[in-house]
Amino acid sequence: MMMKIISIIPARGGSTEIPLKNLIKLNKKPLLEYTVNASLNSSMINRTIVSTDHSKIQQMATELGAEIIKRPKRLSGNKIGIEPSISHVLDTLEKNEDYIPDLVLLLQNTSPLRNSKHIDRAIKFLIKNKYDSVFSAYLSHYLFWEKINKKYVPMNYDPLKRPNRQQMKNQFIENGAIFVTKNSSFKKTKCRISGKIGIYEMPEKLSYQIDSYDDIFIIERLLKSKK
Repeated sequence: MMMKIISIIPARGGSTEIPLKNLIKLNKKPLLEYTVNASLNSSMINRTIVSTDHSKIQQMATELGAEIIKRPKRLSGNKIGIEPSISHVLDTLEKNEDYIPDLVLLLQNTSPLRNSKHIDRAIKFLIKNKYDSVFSAYLSHYLFWEKINKKYVPMNYDPLKRPNRQQMKNQFIENGAIFVTKNSSFKKTKCRISGKIGIYEMPEKLSYQIDSYDDIFIIERLLKSKK
């Protein structure tokens, strides 16, 4: 029996750093287009759904070929996390269509360098290894510090035994590009990452996210160099 696999693309209208960020042009294409196309071109995803509260984003997503589920205002504020909007989409599909997916992907528009091949590999990685959820990340060779009560504390190493780059093999940083979870696991925890967790590894150079205008400048040049 074929698995029911959906992607949910959150795209609210309000964004503090870059107004209407989801529609801002990146190499002459709206940012939303990169993630919608990556989802539509996936060989594994059955339905691509944009969750939005903004009419212009809704219009653009429809033109690109995605389905729309309108996000209520109570789930559209800056301080509201993404999980409630995922729940809203899943509840709407079940209530209106009696549709319950097996796997749910969260694909964020801030990761335009992620493509359909990455998505398909992440899904297959979850299925093959029988994970409950998988997220994308890149290998890290960074040494992290944290400020606690005006003191600076090392987080992932001992300064007296400073490791070299080759010794830092198993540290990963989430890149926010792909989250895959079993619907059953999400229903239990209301969290995008739960149960038996796997990491789908991506290159650091494809892990840039757009959070500021400087990021747009960098990613535009990366896209041009790929061409």
